[in-house]
Amino acid sequence: MFSNYLIGLREGLEASLVVCILIAYLVKTGRRDALRPIWIGIGVAVALALGFGSALEFGSQELTFEAQEALGGSLSVIAVGLVTWMVFWMRRTARHLKSELHGKLDAALQMGTAALVATAFLAVGREGLETALFVWASVHAAGDGTPRPLIGAALGIATAVFLGWLFYRGALRINLAKFFTWTGGMLVVVAAGVLAYGFHDLQEANWLPGLRDRAFDISDTIPPDSWYGTLLKGVFNFQPDPTVLQVTVWLLYLIPTLVLFLAPVGFASGKGKVKAPDEQGSRPSKAPQA
Repeated sequence: MFSNYLIGLREGLEASLVVCILIAYLVKTGRRDALRPIWIGIGVAVALALGFGSALEFGSQELTFEAQEALGGSLSVIAVGLVTWMVFWMRRTARHLKSELHGKLDAALQMGTAALVATAFLAVGREGLETALFVWASVHAAGDGTPRPLIGAALGIATAVFLGWLFYRGALRINLAKFFTWTGGMLVVVAAGVLAYGFHDLQEANWLPGLRDRAFDISDTIPPDSWYGTLLKGVFNFQPDPTVLQVTVWLLYLIPTLVLFLAPVGFASGKGKVKAPDEQGSRPSKAPQA
């Protein structure tokens, strides 16, 4: 439940901040007439995300067991890829999110109503589709048949909407860079569990070998039906008897991804180490004296 709460909070807060920035900018610039197209775009994006999640849930029920496992495993891998890209992208752009959105909104205002609807739809729709896919994959990995994962995601989204409202009202100051770094790191750990279980689904679908090759089995020490086993399962998608492939995938994803994510921004590309020529020559030179 906590992992799904974290997903809902993280993705929901991104969408809430985007909406708050767009609306606040229109209000402050005296363009309240453009609020209606923004809300239309947001409504369409939310409806699309809900429809996508419903299609995944109810469409998969008509499949055979092997097809369900193949679909669940494949979408889990895709969801982890999208979430990984998202946390790295947000870590780099959190500081400049407001100015980037303002630029897009200025261009949309010049183009007309349809461009405003598209701007809001794209800004919120991406987060909604990512949330629907990752929550579905996480619920599928949990596989306990209870509504707790969905309740966790709903509570996370509700918390995000409330924080976004406080942010808009000026009652809350958020250090976006630190917030997205901490939640991004936790989300990478959650994603590692989803990815490992996704590969387990592909093994059960007979797409990958090694289903009987157990890395270890500590079911007697951590029973899956115990409260702590359920907690570990819900937070980290922990399995007391994983296959060798699951453990290998978990380690190969988690360790390098966390190292790269926690490294200083620009570490891989060497940004911030050498001044660009235009920066070095940007200082005004003194005028020659007569």
